[in-house]
Amino acid sequence: MRVITSSAQIQPQSTSRIMMIRPVRFGFNEETAGSNEFQQESFAQQTKDTAQEIAREEFDLMIDQLEKAGLELHIFDDTDDVHRPDAVFSNNWVSFHQSGKVVLYPMMAENRRLERRHDIIDSLAGDFKVEEIIDLTHFEQQGKFLEGTGSMVFDRRYKIAYACLSPRTHKEVLNAFADAMGYEVVAFSASDEHNKPIYHTNVLMCVGDIFAVVCLEAIKDPDERFMVRSVLEETHKDVVEISLEQMRHFAGNMLMVRNGTSEKFLVMSTQAYESLTPRQKDRLDDYARLLHTDLSVIEGNGGGSARCMMTEIHLPAR
Repeated sequence: MRVITSSAQIQPQSTSRIMMIRPVRFGFNEETAGSNEFQQESFAQQTKDTAQEIAREEFDLMIDQLEKAGLELHIFDDTDDVHRPDAVFSNNWVSFHQSGKVVLYPMMAENRRLERRHDIIDSLAGDFKVEEIIDLTHFEQQGKFLEGTGSMVFDRRYKIAYACLSPRTHKEVLNAFADAMGYEVVAFSASDEHNKPIYHTNVLMCVGDIFAVVCLEAIKDPDERFMVRSVLEETHKDVVEISLEQMRHFAGNMLMVRNGTSEKFLVMSTQAYESLTPRQKDRLDDYARLLHTDLSVIEGNGGGSARCMMTEIHLPAR
C-alpha cells in the first residue's frame, strides 16, 4: 500500500475530548457471547447480582482519573427504560471525525442496536460542528457488520483503518466506510490460541502517534503479519509487541489521549497494565503517561475494556 506522508499534517492522532456512557443496566450479554471469547460466563454468574453496581463504581473511578488528568469528558447516562447491557462500550455504534462527519455503524447483536442514540449526537452538536451523518446501519439487513472503533483501529494522521476481519467486521462495510471517509484499509485475519477469531481489532492493537501496541502473534498468516508490521513501520511507529496471553488480559485495548496542555496519556485497565513487562512499560512511558484503573467486572461480563468505553470526539468545536 502507499502511505501519503503529507496527510500526517492534517489530523492529530489523539484528542482531549471523550464521550462516555455511564451504565445503568450493565450485565452479561447473551447475544454477544457467541462471538466474544473475552466474555466469561462463569464469572458473570458469580457477579450477576452485583455487576451493575460494581460496573458503575468502576466507571466512576475511571471518570475521576481521566478528569484529574485534565481531559474534557462528555458523560451521558444510559436510560433504564431500555435494556442495553453493553451501553458502556459506546465506541462501537458511533465515531466522530475532524471533518465534521459522524458515522453510525451496523451492529451484530440486535440488542446492541438499541445503543444508537440520536439525542446524544444532538446534544454534542450544541458544542461541536456536525456537518454530515454517514449512516451505515442499512448493512444490518444484509447481515454485514462493522462495529466502529472496535472493528477498526484508526491511524488518523495517515487515514488508515486497521481491521481484523470477523463476524463483526465485514469487508464490504469496511470498503463503504473507506469510500465515505477517504481511508485506506489494512485488513487481516487474527485468532487466539484456540484458533477462535478475534472479535474486535481494538483488543489486539492500539495505534498512537509514534508508537503502536500490537499482538502480531494473533495474525497467523505470515504475509498478513508482515504487511501489518510494514505499514506500522512505514508510518513511523515504534512497534511494541504483546503476546497472546497479554492480549487476553486486554493489553491491546488501550487508547492514547491528551489533555488541554497536550500532555499525553495511555489509558488502559489495571489488568492490562499488570500484564505488561517492565520493559514494555518503560517503552510506552516514553511516549505517554500510563493511566490504569480496575475494570474487572466490566471486562469479565462485557468482554471489553478501557478503550471500548471511550469514544473520541474529533469534531471541530463550535
